[in-house]
Amino acid sequence: MSRRLELDQDTVERDLMRLVLTVVELLRQLMERQALRRADAGDLTDEQEERVGRTLMLLEDRMERLCADHGLRRSDLNLDLGPLGTLLPREHGAAPPRE
Repeated sequence: MSRRLELDQDTVERDLMRLVLTVVELLRQLMERQALRRADAGDLTDEQEERVGRTLMLLEDRMERLCADHGLRRSDLNLDLGPLGTLLPREHGAAPPRE
């Protein structure tokens, strides 16, 4: 008995893009939190805060465009980790964590 796996190229591409964008979104959120911590601690000059803010806004816009280009919603990036809940915190309409 042959157990051949048949894959749809469009589905594979979309799922791969979903995984890549999920990793990018996770990194974006971590960078944003780190920038906020540094700003709150006074570790950044006004110019650095401005530059970080602009960069994070540009990255946010780019993520929105990439998701739209690939038929994804931001909530699609929030992987369900089973009993651990979701990968990303509730943001952008993501599913609530499991109880």
